[in-house]
Amino acid sequence: MVILGTGGTIAGTATDVADNVGYTAAQVGVAQLVKAVPPLATRRLETEQVAQLDSKDMDFATWQRLAQRVAAQLARPEVAGIVITHGTDTLEETAYFLQRVLAPTKPVVITAAMRPVTALQSDGPQNLLDAVQVADDALARGVLVVFAGAIHTAEQVRKVHSYRVDAFASADGGKLGVVEEGRVRWWAQAMLSEGLGLARIARPVANWPRVQIVLNHVGADGTIVRALLAQGVDGLVVAGTGNGTLSTALEHALREAQASGVRVLRSTRSDAGPVIASNEALPSAGALSPVKARIELLLELLRE
Repeated sequence: MVILGTGGTIAGTATDVADNVGYTAAQVGVAQLVKAVPPLATRRLETEQVAQLDSKDMDFATWQRLAQRVAAQLARPEVAGIVITHGTDTLEETAYFLQRVLAPTKPVVITAAMRPVTALQSDGPQNLLDAVQVADDALARGVLVVFAGAIHTAEQVRKVHSYRVDAFASADGGKLGVVEEGRVRWWAQAMLSEGLGLARIARPVANWPRVQIVLNHVGADGTIVRALLAQGVDGLVVAGTGNGTLSTALEHALREAQASGVRVLRSTRSDAGPVIASNEALPSAGALSPVKARIELLLELLRE
């Protein structure tokens, strides 16, 4: 098994052991994180530091490199699975990106922490141990997120709390199972899909399409849409209210953008549920959250 490190709170440190928020992320290497979990000493593990950053600063170049390294490691017959350590802020986006690009049949398990290494009760070591356990399970496949003892699909997992250690949840049956004292208990299996392939993201990241997110809210008037059009944008995802509903002014601006050649997808700012498509409305993003709809649109535009 290979563990790839990208930084995050799980690798963060603070000067005060009682401080769970005033820390600096991405300070400890992935090899050191593994050594700090004694039960992992008996396993055959390799580590590789792909990046060392706070996930709020995740970028396309790191995504591209990470996808390439995951694919290269999975191609080795002796590698049964991969664990990725990550920050929590953009974890759900990285998980969806890797699933759509690679759709691996072997497990790729992403984990993280809400508290730094130096905390009195750091959650990182247990999350890392659970992630390795899931990646080693015969039923595991595809990109999964393991956090606070729960197993989630890449498609539906979302960060739902800013502070608690059980910060992630899944909507509409996206939670696949749990890890209990080192034992994996599955409730469901992730559906296999076909990946888009590394060729889709081979273009230099400086030339990737620009896709932005706008929000419907009281008084939304379309000014931001027109400002983005003036700056140059290739795609827009709108986080609508309810079933992707939009103010009249915002919808008018988005239809102007669409008429000018900008691709538009309509998502919802609601925590769960799909946007039901209709012939009259702007194109639906289905059950994808706004940030995942942005990734989907980005990958579609990279094909063109």
